[in-house]
Amino acid sequence: MKIYILGICGTFMAGIALIARELGFEVEGSDAQVYAPMSTQLSDAGILLHEGYQIDSLPEDTDVFIIGNVITRGNPQFEHILNQNLPYNSGPQWLYEQVLKHRWVLAVAGTHGKTTTSSMLAWILHHSGLDAGYLIGGVSHNFPRSAHLGVEPFFVIEADEYDTALFDKRSKFIHYHPRTLVLNNLEFDHADIFEDLAAIKRQFHHLVRTLPGNGLIVHNSDDTNLPDVLAEGCWSERLSFAAEQDSADFKLDANHNLCERKTKKSHHLGLSQPGLFNAMNASAAVLAARHAGVPLQTSLEALRQFVGVKRRLEVIAEIDGVRIIDDFAHHPTAIELTLKALKPGSSGRLFTVIELRSNTMKMGVLAHRIEQSLASADVVLMCDSKGLEWDIHAMAENAPTLVLIKKNVDQIIEQLVHDCRKGDQIVIMSNGDFENIHQRLIQAMQSRI
Repeated sequence: MKIYILGICGTFMAGIALIARELGFEVEGSDAQVYAPMSTQLSDAGILLHEGYQIDSLPEDTDVFIIGNVITRGNPQFEHILNQNLPYNSGPQWLYEQVLKHRWVLAVAGTHGKTTTSSMLAWILHHSGLDAGYLIGGVSHNFPRSAHLGVEPFFVIEADEYDTALFDKRSKFIHYHPRTLVLNNLEFDHADIFEDLAAIKRQFHHLVRTLPGNGLIVHNSDDTNLPDVLAEGCWSERLSFAAEQDSADFKLDANHNLCERKTKKSHHLGLSQPGLFNAMNASAAVLAARHAGVPLQTSLEALRQFVGVKRRLEVIAEIDGVRIIDDFAHHPTAIELTLKALKPGSSGRLFTVIELRSNTMKMGVLAHRIEQSLASADVVLMCDSKGLEWDIHAMAENAPTLVLIKKNVDQIIEQLVHDCRKGDQIVIMSNGDFENIHQRLIQAMQSRI
């Protein structure tokens, strides 16, 4: 059978393509831009990619077209599919029908930490000798690809609350029907599709409604919004973890020791990833794996060999004593926690470069939160952009640290090359390619030696 995927280079859709290939499907697809790392994974798997959405790229013998949520009405290929009454489906629904309905699904949901927690959980299961399937919205250094079919029963999935497709506005995770569910945290995000926090809570509650009675919800009891979701109704077992709440089933201390309230037993999380938020991610992964039958001690051994995820606090270069770090953070909370984790890791200054790229950041819905999220940085650099709907210059004036607004990426690189010295750290925060600033900065730093 043959499938064709519209929007194939997105992290989720690329995962769908890889799993379909493992299932024996012939796979092709298109995207507005064919870009790495997903394009590399796909090409290596023998998947044919088409750049652009030309109608003549659509194979006539396709059995079903999978429509990514980036596709809108007016897309030439989708309009052709509709006009010709060709069969189509969304990625999440196709995944459920082809794979997930046969599996014990372990889903990781939340505003932050989904990719890292999913990667940790998948690695724990792998380390335990379980060939679990997984589909993760990023590339773990412990795995060669972002998705793998695996064997029954277990399948780990990053459960995104973003909408499914232009013809299905439910959150993706509604399709997954998990038996084990991690609720890491919940904040307002995705202002382009959700009116307010209540709308996101509603989708999370709908997810809770899909769990069986013998399922398990592993939830962060420090979070202030998750209680509202669970109070709407919960029919499954629950297990809580926290860094602050003493009433949690598992309490994490400042030294990353996870203590079970009932037994008083303490387990140390030996992680290479810094920050309390990563220890919380690890706590969730350990408890989810326990539901799948993995002893805590085995999970702890696995985590000591977990080396992280690309674009999550990833050190991509160290030049003349200056460390350059790539990070995905694009929400004020993620920015704040990441900077706090990085601050103690160097004797020098922390330079932070941020691309305000997500729809939520462009709209300025969380603008009031951004100022304080930057407090741990010594210097912050941003580009002025006509696409922003709020005044970043006013934010820069009120911020608790030095914020420099530059006209373009070239000026940011020039400033960093001029100012950075041995012992400094540069963290680049963006959920896009940021005009290839990472490699351009590396080249510029190397040229000054």
